[in-house]
Amino acid sequence: MNHCPESLIDFPVVVAIPLLWADHDEFGHVNNLAYLRWCETARVEYLARIGFWPPLPPAGVGPILASISCDYKRQLTYPDTTYTGARVSRIGNRSFQLQHRVVSKTLDMIVAEVLSTIVALDYASNKAVPIPEHCRKAIEELESKPAGRSL
Repeated sequence: MNHCPESLIDFPVVVAIPLLWADHDEFGHVNNLAYLRWCETARVEYLARIGFWPPLPPAGVGPILASISCDYKRQLTYPDTTYTGARVSRIGNRSFQLQHRVVSKTLDMIVAEVLSTIVALDYASNKAVPIPEHCRKAIEELESKPAGRSL
């Protein structure tokens, strides 16, 4: 990625995603679900970088999305590219919260703020378990990297 918006400078993972014409809905702007897909892409990239993305089908201990909320700031229209950041904003015993920020290249503005909660799940027992220590260390290392570490 050639450009990391200033508003994403503190996000260790930033992905650039061009809008698709198909992202539009009947109201003439990008459908609200597209924003969540962009966050999903950044979330999966973040989980892969910390070694917490399981093989598929999932087995052992891995992530599961427990909740997500989105504060939409601005409407988007085609053509545009979004930069979507991901960073850990809180870490607990069995879960952590990812903060996502979506920025429009065309508008050069934040267009959405998203929070998602990830739970460490033992897929065999279908129960929450403590976050593995290697993931905690990987989060600490990734979060300490300088800005601009993107796809």
